[in-house]
Amino acid sequence: MFFRTARPAAALLGAGLLVGFGLAASPARADCQEDIAKFMKQRDAVISQLNAMAGGGKKKKQLDPAAACPKFRSLTAILNQTVAYFEKNKDWCGVPDQVVDGARKQRAQFASTAGQACGIAAKIAKMKAQAAREAQEGGPMGRPQAQRLPAGPL
Repeated sequence: MFFRTARPAAALLGAGLLVGFGLAASPARADCQEDIAKFMKQRDAVISQLNAMAGGGKKKKQLDPAAACPKFRSLTAILNQTVAYFEKNKDWCGVPDQVVDGARKQRAQFASTAGQACGIAAKIAKMKAQAAREAQEGGPMGRPQAQRLPAGPL
């Protein structure tokens, strides 16, 4: 499962999606660079949080799906905004096709990961609720649990 990797987000970003596609210095393109930098700053902040949750560094730690779910959803939302911006301003900002395609692929990867994390988190929450309900009702299916006989000398 993906939750066992120490760098879940960094592994998907290895290609350096938006680094240095060399926009010429014009007022419109400077605005593009600022907007794109804002998206990347937001993305990097969430990725840093995910990496910290995974233990960072070489230490492998399993991510908690309940904690990771909102982070992956947030990351997917940021990437949705980024892709929408690229598609709307591709020509004006001079964004190469491969960068737009890379952003779409990255968005799809994180959306899939968010779906997995949130699905697992929902199953865990359902199981916990069922266990609590069974404990309150006296056992599985509402049946009282068998009482144990005292151990040791009588």
